[in-house]
Amino acid sequence: MEQGESIFVSGVAGERKKFGKGVMFAIVVAALALVVSAGSGALILMMFVDRGNETVADGSGDGNNYDGNSMNFAEGSIAEMVSKVAPAVVSVLVKANARGALGQLQVDSGAGTGMIVTADGFVLTNKHVVAGAKLVTVVTDAGDTYEDVEVVGVDPLNDVAFLKIPGVKDLPTVKLGDSKTITVGQQVVTIGNALGQYANTISAGIVSGTGRSITASDSSGTGTETLIDMIQTDAAINLGNSGGPLVNAAGEVIGINTAVSTDAQGIGFAIPISSTKGMMRRIVAGGSAERAWLGVNYLAITPAVAKEFDLPVRSGAYVHREGSQSAVVQGGPAEVAGVKDGDIIVAVNGVKVGAKGSISSLIGEYMVGEVVELSLLRLGKEAQLKVKLGAFAE
Repeated sequence: MEQGESIFVSGVAGERKKFGKGVMFAIVVAALALVVSAGSGALILMMFVDRGNETVADGSGDGNNYDGNSMNFAEGSIAEMVSKVAPAVVSVLVKANARGALGQLQVDSGAGTGMIVTADGFVLTNKHVVAGAKLVTVVTDAGDTYEDVEVVGVDPLNDVAFLKIPGVKDLPTVKLGDSKTITVGQQVVTIGNALGQYANTISAGIVSGTGRSITASDSSGTGTETLIDMIQTDAAINLGNSGGPLVNAAGEVIGINTAVSTDAQGIGFAIPISSTKGMMRRIVAGGSAERAWLGVNYLAITPAVAKEFDLPVRSGAYVHREGSQSAVVQGGPAEVAGVKDGDIIVAVNGVKVGAKGSISSLIGEYMVGEVVELSLLRLGKEAQLKVKLGAFAE
């Protein structure tokens, strides 16, 4: 959730009510954690928190005349899809020293999944997979093991981390698709390090829903995290799958597998890949690990929100002032560009807000310093504003 660019509680609550329909689901992240107490020989299985020189292989900008999300399995077998992605899917192993409740020394170990996005070793995974890690090891599909892998950046607003394998070249890479164009019912596969021991396990399913907001937690119910714009899928996401790819029929990555419901079958969630592209491009190009930021607080417009505030549209982002506090961050990019309280942002560079993602996700596709055009409604009139994106600061 963004500071200065967040969905207020009323908007999130409405989404949760729609998703849960009165039922409380336990959502946990799909990472695997092992806690081994030094000298005790005990092994306890538990779950973590729910929830440049080279260019990234990005299918959304390669001039293709087709959209990989509109293809179906009849145009290519599952095996053909997987063959395009699996060589670039890696197991991510982490270790950290910690103290137990009684002060005893213990070694925390975890397992997750990642995907190679550049031939010189940049890897994309979930932030919770490497949180607190002292040592990160990557094992490739070919069986090569790389130690002392560096965590080069984490997204402060999303469950995303970027790793770098040192001293490598010519590694296989995944191709990134466009998660803004996915449709409910399209067929997908997941690939991941299931249970931390079955590397590159394949599962098939469909996109069950888009734009989901979930609140995820660990097994104790603490450390909750709200994730928005999630892709829901019934393709199996198991412990250890966190950070692995959700793949469309063209063999393109459209999401990062992240969380799963423990109270239902076939309910898993992935982060849309497009929301990671801006920060990824900046890091791969040798820039600092900064996240692009607009600087507004907003309500995600639903039919219910539109009725409550008597808004003229049923989707978009309502720049809503709460009390005396402006919804536009003082000195932020949006204020400099002229965004005002009461504005309704309906598109970012022509992409509709709501239908294709929240403001946060759509801005995540761009780098710090890039200029985007906001289409908005102000007092019933259409307007366009150009905004130079800033860097998010906690």
